Amino acid sequence: MTKRIKREAQNLGFALVGITSPDPPSHLEIYSHWLQAGMHGEMNYLATARAKERRADPRKILPDCQSILVVAVNCLPTKKPQNPSSTAKVAAYAQGDDYHKIITERLQKLVHFIEAQIDTPFSFKIYTDTGPILERELAQRAGLGWIGKNTCLIHPRLGSHFLIGEVLLSIPLAFDTPFVSDHCGSCTRCIDSCPTNCILPNRTIDARRCISYLTIEHRGDIAHELRAKVGDWVFGCDICQDVCPWNLRFSAPTEDDAFQPRAFLKDPSLEDFLTLSPDEFRTNLSGSPLKRSKRDGLLRNAAVAAGNSKREDLIPMLEKNLINEKTLQVRSHAVWALLQIRGDKAKRALQKTSKSVQDPTILAEIHEALASWEIDREDTQ
Repeated sequence: MTKRIKREAQNLGFALVGITSPDPPSHLEIYSHWLQAGMHGEMNYLATARAKERRADPRKILPDCQSILVVAVNCLPTKKPQNPSSTAKVAAYAQGDDYHKIITERLQKLVHFIEAQIDTPFSFKIYTDTGPILERELAQRAGLGWIGKNTCLIHPRLGSHFLIGEVLLSIPLAFDTPFVSDHCGSCTRCIDSCPTNCILPNRTIDARRCISYLTIEHRGDIAHELRAKVGDWVFGCDICQDVCPWNLRFSAPTEDDAFQPRAFLKDPSLEDFLTLSPDEFRTNLSGSPLKRSKRDGLLRNAAVAAGNSKREDLIPMLEKNLINEKTLQVRSHAVWALLQIRGDKAKRALQKTSKSVQDPTILAEIHEALASWEIDREDTQ
C-alpha cells in the first residue's frame, strides 16, 4: 500500500514523498524558545495556546492519526527574467500560482486514490503551510532531507527549492528512515550572505529581520535601518538558497506549469509595481501568492526597492504615489525613496509635493527629508 501511494504521489507531480509517525516533535523546545524570544514578529497566529498545543502533538489535530504522509514539490521556475539587472525581484516559489491551492488539490487527489484502495473508511487532514505542525521536522523524519543552516529543508540530490505538504492519516503505513545526516558541514555561505543578519546559529531565523517576512507578513513600516538591506526584493527573498552549494550543484528547475511565472511576473520591473492600480492588482495577481502582501504592501516594497536602485527615471512614479495614494505607509516610503535617489530632480519632486500634501505626518516627513538634504549639502562643502 505504501509503495502504491508513493508512486501515485510521484504521478501527481510530487518530487519527494515519505511517511513518518505522528509522534510529538523533538524540535518543539527550540520552537518554543523561538516564540518566547518574539522572533515570530507580528505572526501572532503562531503563538496562540491552541496552536502551541497542536504543534506539540499531531494527534491533537487528528486523534486517530497513525501515519503522516509528507510530500515536497519542486517550485523553481524554468524561465528566468530576461533583464535581471532591472527586474523587481520576486521569490522563485511565488512567481506561479498559489501553492496552497496547487498542493492541496493534488493531495486531495492522492486521498481519493487511497480511498479507492481501501474498503474501510478512514479520517485524514491535509496541510500545506496552513496548519499548526512543524512541517520541516516531519519532512526530515520522513526521510526527505535535513534542515540546513538557512532553516530550509535540503535534499542531497535536489537542493532546497521545495514546498512541503502533509496528509495526516488514520491508517497505518510503513515509515521511512529519518534523515539524520547533516551535510551543511562548516559552510556558512547562507549566514554570511544574508543582508539583514537574520539567520541564527541554532538553525532558526529572526523573522523580524528577514526580507521575506518584511516584504510579505509585516504590515507596518519597514524599519529605516533595514530598508537599504532589502535591496530590490519586492516579494520574498531567495538569497540564502541561491548561495547554497547544494542548490548551485544540484537544484534543477521544474517543468511543472503551475510554478512557471505568470505573464505579469515573467520579467517584472519596478515600474510595473510602482504603477500597479487596484484593477491591475486584482487582474494580474488573482490566484498568486503575491496577494498575501496586499496592494499597499507591494507599493511599499516597490518604493523601498526604487530608493535602493537610485534610479531617477522612477521619480515621477514615486511622486505620483506620494500625492495620490491614500495609505500613509505607501506615501511615507515614497518620501524615503526620493531621499535615497537624491539629485536635483528628486529634491524638486519633494519641494513640489510639499505644496500640495495636506496630511501633517507626510508633510513633516517631507520637510525632514529636505532638511537632511541641506545638512548633507553643507557637510560636503
